[in-house]
Amino acid sequence: MSFLTRVRRRLGRIGLRLLAFNVLVVFVPAAGVLTLDVFEARLLQGQEDAMVQQARILAASLSDDGPLRRREVDRILRALDRQVTARIRVVDPVGDVLGDTSTLGPQREPGEPGRDDRSLRESWSYRAGVALARLWRAVGGGPAQEAPTAPETDGPLGREVLAALAGRYGAATRPSPGQRSLTLYSALPVRDQGEVVGAVVVSQSTYRILEDLLAVRVALFRVFLASLVAAALLSIVAATTIARPLRRLRAEASQILDGRGRLRGRFRSSRRHDEIGDLARSLHELSQRLERHVGFIESFAADVSHEFKNPLTAIRTATELLAEVEDPAERRRFLGLVEREVAHLERLLSSVREITLIDARMEQAGRERLVLGAWVPRFAEGFRLRAPETPLRLSVAREELAVKVDPERLAQILENLLANAVGLSPTGTEVELIVARDGDDALIAVRDHGPGVPEAHRERIFERFFSYRPDPD
Repeated sequence: MSFLTRVRRRLGRIGLRLLAFNVLVVFVPAAGVLTLDVFEARLLQGQEDAMVQQARILAASLSDDGPLRRREVDRILRALDRQVTARIRVVDPVGDVLGDTSTLGPQREPGEPGRDDRSLRESWSYRAGVALARLWRAVGGGPAQEAPTAPETDGPLGREVLAALAGRYGAATRPSPGQRSLTLYSALPVRDQGEVVGAVVVSQSTYRILEDLLAVRVALFRVFLASLVAAALLSIVAATTIARPLRRLRAEASQILDGRGRLRGRFRSSRRHDEIGDLARSLHELSQRLERHVGFIESFAADVSHEFKNPLTAIRTATELLAEVEDPAERRRFLGLVEREVAHLERLLSSVREITLIDARMEQAGRERLVLGAWVPRFAEGFRLRAPETPLRLSVAREELAVKVDPERLAQILENLLANAVGLSPTGTEVELIVARDGDDALIAVRDHGPGVPEAHRERIFERFFSYRPDPD
């Protein structure tokens, strides 16, 4: 067996297929992690829109009120009561900062407690995920994440501030100082009578969004690992309950025949209630039927051999004596014996052929519903036409008796029974064909006035090639 064939057989095993299927089912929802990038982009866009909305409101409150004054700007910013999460600055036309919410204290959502994410980054799941991500970038050649290098500064003026002082909307994105995140900047002009008198600059780090997404990723990674372990355990259980019984059936199939093709065992039955149990029970029944069939063939061959032995022995003895006797009468007697035994052999051969045909057609015989009260009289009428000298009396029950049977086989059985009854009955006596109910069964009986079968031979009636005729008085 070649290496590729062995590998193909290994990969084709049910256990590996179940494992691959279960792992694939785990990876399909895990692939949803990739959609977090789209979700992140939408969150960032939403954050920028919120920043722009805050800048518009503040710019509207400062517009058309003359030149910007530090005291007024500070009053408005203090009125926000540190409820904004973004940093808001107001600059004059030359870029000097007139107000900055960062000087009023930390910005935080109302009621939001402070968070310490160090425990998340120190967890085993986070470290395992980072290791897998690094391995993925090393194998897949993905770009490594670059750490931010440029901190946020208050000056010189950024391009977003310059754009706002020029009367346009300005936006910029810069690395956050000391973090692996970015800071979004949005700037809107403040106008007085159509003239730009300053700008509102709103900036906010993406740290919160990234931390929330990191928590989601770690949670999904934990669920993925738990699902992977569950898939492996389910695959082991499935392989144990499916592959092992199939291997047992394969081993039994390889041992059911010996080297010469003879039946030496059978499939064991199973108490399982699934498809494999049904298969095991079917194979068990099949092996039993095959065993019975093989036994029938062996018994049939032994019976044929035994039945052929007697006439062949008689023929051989008669031919040997023919070579020794000279008396014409004796020679005619021996020749008559040979002819009778040859005729006996011919009858045996016909019987063998008939038994073989019956056995071959038994399973193919079609059964149909027969109402015996209507079918038996028609059969009796046909038998009277074939044997008009036979006094046949018919006795059929009045109630309807219906059976499922092969009409040709039933007719053949009744033909043989009636022929034997007529041949062994005294001359002038009648033969009776009876149809009656026997409990839950339908009874068909042939009654005659012949000598009957002796008690000693009744058990042998259904043996192959058995024949008995009483000696005539």
